Amino acid sequence: MRYADNANRHTVETVIAAVHQVAREAIVPRFMKAIHHRKDDGTLLSEADLACQSFLLQRLPEIVPCPVIGEEMSRAEQEAALEAGNGDVWCIDPIDGTTNFVNGLPVFAVSIALLRERKPRLGITYNPITNELFYAWEGGGAYVNGKRLPLRRVAGSLDQAVANVDLKRLPRELAVRIATAPPFFSQRNFGSSALEWCQVAAGRIDVAVHGGQMLWDYAAGCLILKEAGGHMCTLEQDDFHADDLWRRRIVAALDPGVFAAWRDWLRAGL
Repeated sequence: MRYADNANRHTVETVIAAVHQVAREAIVPRFMKAIHHRKDDGTLLSEADLACQSFLLQRLPEIVPCPVIGEEMSRAEQEAALEAGNGDVWCIDPIDGTTNFVNGLPVFAVSIALLRERKPRLGITYNPITNELFYAWEGGGAYVNGKRLPLRRVAGSLDQAVANVDLKRLPRELAVRIATAPPFFSQRNFGSSALEWCQVAAGRIDVAVHGGQMLWDYAAGCLILKEAGGHMCTLEQDDFHADDLWRRRIVAALDPGVFAAWRDWLRAGL
């Protein structure tokens, strides 16, 4: 691994150790076995989500002493943690892709970011089933299991691109346009926003769009993509970090020319 300095390296390695521990103790033993129910917004919540979040709420402030925002906290608790952080705050999604987790699909992840002045400075996303661990530190590059990202050369034109698209959260007119006249070669959706960022960073997916990612969905992944040399914005803002902190309509790609063509095509459909 290469990091900006020894302090960053130590922080990243300590968080990675915590992620491996919580996956081993709280997540993997419950895979396909976890008790679960639907939350008010219709999404699933499992006992594994709560066990993982409880572990990280205790462990992460021991690594960098600041509050923690977790997906399974109330909005009031999340906002209080953000305000109490004095610039620093952990942001976690204990299991991103709970529906996959509950149904036995091996596409889910623990995702952790350290935010400083509301921008991610450290990002780690780990799929314990495939044992792929993606991580980045600002200025230190992006990696998966020690290999520098991206892993492969991506498509050089939009019409040859493989796209990750979540149609159900996009504006209706844009979703219809994508479904009926896509500008790309092929389409995928994996059901885990955190991992989808990492697939773009790895070069496995060429472009991505999502109509409403929460802070914990994008916080780690956007840094991993940035450190891999990728590009991002929202449907409304060229500056990704100028948009609403809690929820963003994301546009992303690795190749700069493909990114520009993808962004412009999407915005023309709004």
